[in-house]
Amino acid sequence: MSDFRPVQVRVPVLSVRHMDSYHAITVVAPSIAERFRSGQFVAVAVGGEHSSMLLRRVFSIHDVKPDFGGTVEFVFSERGNGTEWLAERRARDLLDVVGPLGRPFPLPRDPVNCALVGEEQGAAALFPLANTLRRRGCRVDFALGGATADRVLGTAQARRLGETVSVATGDGSAGTRGGVLDLVSRLIETSRTEVVYASAPVPVLRSVAAVAEKYDIPAQVRVEEAMACGTGVCMGCVVPVVGEDGITRMARACVDGPVFRAERLRFGDVGTIPFDALGAPGWKSAVEDTAVREAG
Repeated sequence: MSDFRPVQVRVPVLSVRHMDSYHAITVVAPSIAERFRSGQFVAVAVGGEHSSMLLRRVFSIHDVKPDFGGTVEFVFSERGNGTEWLAERRARDLLDVVGPLGRPFPLPRDPVNCALVGEEQGAAALFPLANTLRRRGCRVDFALGGATADRVLGTAQARRLGETVSVATGDGSAGTRGGVLDLVSRLIETSRTEVVYASAPVPVLRSVAAVAEKYDIPAQVRVEEAMACGTGVCMGCVVPVVGEDGITRMARACVDGPVFRAERLRFGDVGTIPFDALGAPGWKSAVEDTAVREAG
C-alpha cells in the first residue's frame, strides 16, 4: 500500500530558473515526488541553519518528473527576505523541504471536458493537474490571467497541454484586456466544459464559482491563503466551509484544503469567523436553538 504521508527531507537544488516574472526551483526529492498528487504543495525552510526566519514558506508544486529518482519544481515570486534568499540559491545548495502537503484535486472517473482557470502564480498548481487529466482522456482548456503579460504564468506550457488557451491581462499586454473571469463563461460554452478547476486569489475563485453555478457545473477551487506552518498546527489559514450536515466549520486551508468544493466555501466570509460557525461565540446547535425558541 502506498504511503502518502508527507516527509521532511534535506534535498539538493537541481536548478534555479526564471519563469516569466517568477522563479522556479527544482529539487531532487524522490520521496516527495512519489507521494505527490496534483494540487499539493511544499513548505520550505528559508535563511539557512542559523536564520532568524523561523517560519517556512509554502509553494505550489508546479512540476514533478522521474529524473534522478524524482524531482519536484515549485514556483514563487520575490516577496520579502525569505523568497529573496530562495531566489539566490544555486545548483547543489541544500534545502529543507516538507511535502507533499494538502488535499489534492479530486479527479473525474470518466473522461470529461475540464476548464482550468488560473491567475498569476496560482496557476502553477494547474499544470500537473492538466497532465493527470490528459492521461485520463479528459479534454483540457486553459484560462490564464495576470496583471501584465509577464505575470501570466506558463502560457507556452499551457499551449502544449491544452486544447485551447485563453489569456487575459489587466493592461491588455497579452490576450484580452481584463480579468481571467472575463474568459470563463465563453470558455465554458465553447468547450462544453463539464468540470471547472480553479487556482487563484479568493475574489477570483468566488466569481468563478458563481459562473460555474450559473451553468450548473461542479467546480473545485484551490485557495491561496497565507500559511504559517502548512501542517495544520497554527490555525492561521482557516476558512469557513459548509459541511454535508449544513453546519459551517472553520477548515484549515493547509490540511483540510487547499482544494475545496466551490459550493461549500463561504467566500463572502473568508477572513472572518461567521457568527453561525461551529464554535463561534454565541453559536448554538440546531437542537439547542429549537429548544430555546420553544421555551421562549
